[in-house]
Amino acid sequence: MQQVRAKKFLGQHFLTDLNVAQRIADTIQAGPTLEIGPGMGVLTQFLLRNPQIDLTAVELDRESVEYLREWYPELHLIEADFLKLDLQTVYPSGSFNVIGNYPYNISSQIFFKVLEHRDRIPVCSGMIQKEVAERIASKPGKKAYGILSVLLQAYYDIEYLFTVDEHVFNPPPKVKSAVIRLTRNRRRQLDCDEALFKTVVKTSFNQRRKQLRNSLQQLVGKGNPILEEKIFTMRPEQLSVEQFVELTKLIENERNQNIL
Repeated sequence: MQQVRAKKFLGQHFLTDLNVAQRIADTIQAGPTLEIGPGMGVLTQFLLRNPQIDLTAVELDRESVEYLREWYPELHLIEADFLKLDLQTVYPSGSFNVIGNYPYNISSQIFFKVLEHRDRIPVCSGMIQKEVAERIASKPGKKAYGILSVLLQAYYDIEYLFTVDEHVFNPPPKVKSAVIRLTRNRRRQLDCDEALFKTVVKTSFNQRRKQLRNSLQQLVGKGNPILEEKIFTMRPEQLSVEQFVELTKLIENERNQNIL
């Protein structure tokens, strides 16, 4: 069987370094695990060798599917697009981990889907573009801190594990990569309206250079006295997750009073 041809439109860059693959596999210790985009199985082979991991893989590329079925017949493989996959049909009950050498062009969408299922995904790890990894792991006050940082850190502890150079891929990407691990934290739910929290975070960072009073006036009404409170004079990258929760509660209470 010939090697699978990497397809640019799928964001494929096949990892060739077995040591890196082993290190990524070691980020998951045990339990039901879903690998996204196994490609030619360089990561898959190490996951399959771990008797504590019950592995399922989801792959969209038909050529990769044929390759994997020939070389890893023991693998439970689903031919599908992860972003469209109904995870309830794959895992009707219980928790499951997520791992992968993620396609760079959809990595953010993958993490947003993980967020939707956060109470069933205790660990999500894998390799992504270094810039995105830095964004996810960034702390308040840093340039990289943004929507992904806040939303993921609200529910997960983030570890930036190690950087990966371009030359260990075929074809080599034009950027460096990084391996990260997300571990579900103890925060079962936020102390505010979670849908509104998401809206507040996204609206705030849509104008990240401006004070919050400018970006968030659309949520409470222009000229609302609440906009004079100190927190609204800050910029979004200055706020921690906890401060975004407090900000959301202020807006939520203001809206409820206006309804009454």
